[in-house]
Amino acid sequence: MAFGYKGMTTNIFTIGFTGSSAEDFFERLCGTGVKKVIDTRLWASSQLAGFAKKKDLPYFLKEIAGIDYEYRKELAPSDDILKPFKDSKISWDEYEVQYIDLIHHRNIANVLSPEEVDQTCFLCACKTEHQCHRRLLAEYLQREWSQPVEIVHL
Repeated sequence: MAFGYKGMTTNIFTIGFTGSSAEDFFERLCGTGVKKVIDTRLWASSQLAGFAKKKDLPYFLKEIAGIDYEYRKELAPSDDILKPFKDSKISWDEYEVQYIDLIHHRNIANVLSPEEVDQTCFLCACKTEHQCHRRLLAEYLQREWSQPVEIVHL
């Protein structure tokens, strides 16, 4: 278990950008109380990311929403997990087990602290949280930490 956070609830948001216009994406973030977006993508610099490219997103977040940005590659799935899933060589269930094992091995529940991620939003490319590592990450922290964690998918 990670260290305590004085009995307070940690609020974690998640968001994906695929299928969203920039307007919709930033409107979903504005007014939520999110202080920082933590980018959890393995391939954050892809041209397919459009407005959400790693080099552009920090500027847009700060200027449009007053939100900070941080890239954390250690929260992303590894290429040897993500690529087989994208290529339909492993199932979602297999991907889920492998990703949870990976972040457990990386000791993410102790690398991150509840204070650090309170009022932050985990970002990924996936359109919804249903088959996305950002949901798995948030739920993993919710299970591992001793204080309550509330998860909101934007």
